[in-house]
Amino acid sequence: MESLNSANIVAPATVPGTGAVGIIRVSGADAITIASAIFKPAKGNRSTKATLKNTDSYKLTFGRITEGEKLIDEVLAAIFRAPNSYTGENAVEIYCHASSFIMNKIQMLLLNTASKLFKDKTISAPLRMAEPGEFTKRAFLNGKMDLAQAEAVADLIASETEASHSIAMNQMRGGFSKELRAMRESLLNLCALVELELDFSEEDVEFADRKHLTALLENIHKKINELSSSFADGNAIKNGIPVAIVGAVNTGKSSLLNLLVGEERAIVSPIQGTTRDTIEDNVNIAGTLFRFIDTAGIRNTTETIEMMGIERTWQKLKESSVIILVTDATRENTILPSLKSITEKRRKEQKLIVVANKCDMLVSPRKALEQKIKEYCKKLKLTGVAVICTSLKKEREESKKSINHQLSLYEKGFLSNLQGKTYVTNLRHYQALKDAEVSIERVMEGITINLPTDLLAQDLRQATDDLGSIIGEISSQEILSHIFSHFCIGK
Repeated sequence: MESLNSANIVAPATVPGTGAVGIIRVSGADAITIASAIFKPAKGNRSTKATLKNTDSYKLTFGRITEGEKLIDEVLAAIFRAPNSYTGENAVEIYCHASSFIMNKIQMLLLNTASKLFKDKTISAPLRMAEPGEFTKRAFLNGKMDLAQAEAVADLIASETEASHSIAMNQMRGGFSKELRAMRESLLNLCALVELELDFSEEDVEFADRKHLTALLENIHKKINELSSSFADGNAIKNGIPVAIVGAVNTGKSSLLNLLVGEERAIVSPIQGTTRDTIEDNVNIAGTLFRFIDTAGIRNTTETIEMMGIERTWQKLKESSVIILVTDATRENTILPSLKSITEKRRKEQKLIVVANKCDMLVSPRKALEQKIKEYCKKLKLTGVAVICTSLKKEREESKKSINHQLSLYEKGFLSNLQGKTYVTNLRHYQALKDAEVSIERVMEGITINLPTDLLAQDLRQATDDLGSIIGEISSQEILSHIFSHFCIGK
């Protein structure tokens, strides 16, 4: 693990490009000394005495960045003294004009000035550019947050909807970590009792009553299972609720995707089997992210690549929360078979929207077709199915409005179930929970078949380590480097 007495670091905390204000962040034991060397408080500034080092923490100070006698920019600066800063180290933030020249110049001044101060032994460590996520990594290493909270920072930055923002905030404030620590503490207590038995193995003493031990393990197993099971919904919130657009060939699936995302994402062609692979795009509807997936048309075929595409269609259908079945109203005889094929693959909790396309070409009233589709659904025991009879080509806005309305209804029910719950959104956390789940299952099975105490202790320790790896109680440099490499520079 990286030493806490490492180099001072600097990086822009705002995205590159022209703007009104840019922020440069410096952190490390000598951050305030380095920044003070290039910052001159403005005369008459009541919040300063002589230098930046003498200013109060958490207060903005107006002044100038200079190179010798040359003025680079008029800026605001704020200092944060350890341990009361984001990283737990001394830190400085400089708010300047967001010119790329000014931002680069100030960073070069800081680096060059620090190099001189280090040579003169005025500061204890050199200054270098920060690596991606290094400020948050230092916050973790300095005990300002645990690993799950640190990862939630990246999720918070990437959040695009209210739901994803809410989950990230809950995790960053320690809601998820609190549950994990409570379970890990219980497992550690169990480990202590079981290992105590090993110390007195020759005396045949049982410190952990097996019935009581099983009851505690069942309770922990249930909580872990609830958390790991929340990953599907948590992932949907983070990456978009998955909506599979399925149906027979040439029913208008690709046209529907293009309509919903507002651009020509999929090739539309009268040639059957044009879509061979899935095409995905995200759309924010009323504050909720939906991930639309256009799939290969379902039909009997011997063409190898098309068969692979159809297999992926069934896989995406299985993974989705919402299924939009697109049918051709002019080929009424294909609607029931399509519904039957979906029924065989669909889970009960998946919302089903049936879109009968090309209704502008019907001779009979649309209501008659809508009623017939509902009768098909009743026959197949499909409940809560929405039926939309339309023309994706000639009634574009009406079609989009009707489908978005159905998605909004689903979204309200989906979000109402999220209140007050903790959700797992990180694949690493999910895998660690599943590993802990397996270890606990082995312990419970071992108790049933009266396995030796040392084998029970081994699996208990493994479950404890798995939970600890999520919050960083047990971690390696390789894991930390991988996690923080996905952060943005300056965070």
